[in-house]
Amino acid sequence: MTGRWHIGVIGGSGLADGIGLDDAQEIAVSSPFGVPSAAVTTGTLAGVRFTFLPRHGRGHRIPPSLVNYRANIDVLKRCGVTDVIALSAVGSLRGELMPGHFVAVDQLIDRTAGRAGSFFGPGLVAHVSLADPVCPRLRGGLVAAAQAEDAVVHDGGCYIAIEGPQFSTRAESRLYQAWGADVIGMTAMPEARLAREAELPYALLGMVTDYDSWREHEAGVDAAEVIAVMHRNVALAQQVVRGFARSLPQARSESPLDRALDHAIMTAPAARDRALMARLDAVAGRVLR
Repeated sequence: MTGRWHIGVIGGSGLADGIGLDDAQEIAVSSPFGVPSAAVTTGTLAGVRFTFLPRHGRGHRIPPSLVNYRANIDVLKRCGVTDVIALSAVGSLRGELMPGHFVAVDQLIDRTAGRAGSFFGPGLVAHVSLADPVCPRLRGGLVAAAQAEDAVVHDGGCYIAIEGPQFSTRAESRLYQAWGADVIGMTAMPEARLAREAELPYALLGMVTDYDSWREHEAGVDAAEVIAVMHRNVALAQQVVRGFARSLPQARSESPLDRALDHAIMTAPAARDRALMARLDAVAGRVLR
């Protein structure tokens, strides 16, 4: 089955500004899971519908632990988004992943705590597969688009998500290296988990801003350094998104991730919580009707 692409983009508050969206409009979308980070900005790029959502709100006012990830994914689903690409600042845990480089993540480790990590719960239990949390089709498209802009991009890498808002200690940074993590950030989880539950293919392009804290004879991460590298990369990230839009085939073929909930719901129909089912009308309506 084929259809139309509608790409949701989760990133910095300035990503949609100046990217050249045709017929751009800002729309406030409500969610039964609470207040999303901000209104969405929707329009078209190269004839493809794109909807942008600033993860930390306008002006970066929401810390990573207080982002309402459920509401953000829910409103993108309500907007008709078919696929999600995320752009995030990341710290490097490998010498070859240098500030200014891009990393198209393919694996994730979750070290966050206390964040709502699922749309499901008591009265409606579901278990989705997350063995491969990133959509290879989207990741390949982002890598190709970055390469076309002469960006240095690494195809694959393991992202470890920490709670923050503080950066790592040196001991933690070395531990994460030993675990096989390549980059570190604070926002990919539970974002990727929730996208899978919402049957939205998800890919993350990390923008390396620093070397985290593992290099013994250098200063630790400095927020000013991170911001400076991010500002230098905004225009390049926008070019990558525009190139990604141009590269998409006219028709979107179905992804296996579009049916992630096919065998995930465990609760018998007669035992399901009707109020929770109503909240899940956008996320899981396909399998609950």
